[in-house]
Amino acid sequence: MAKGKPKVNERELTKMEARKLEALRKSLGQEIADDAFLKWKAQDADGQVGDRDPTAERIAAVLNPIIGELRFPRGSHYELRRGRGRVIVERVGG
Repeated sequence: MAKGKPKVNERELTKMEARKLEALRKSLGQEIADDAFLKWKAQDADGQVGDRDPTAERIAAVLNPIIGELRFPRGSHYELRRGRGRVIVERVGG
């Protein structure tokens, strides 16, 4: 690796990140892969890359204004489903 470039700290990587780095190294070589991985990691930290679920964001936007009125008992989980033009909310467990 060239001098002056930041090095990948493999001890701080998650399992998924370590697998991604290893796959990049196998296909591109260590120097290019490390550079590409660091660029990807920087984008991920900025929030540009990642899992963004627009449906979950819309549900959260609808529920956030009424969150103070809702009561969720400890240990209970709720499931949302679609059904014939309506939303079905069922308590799961607890």
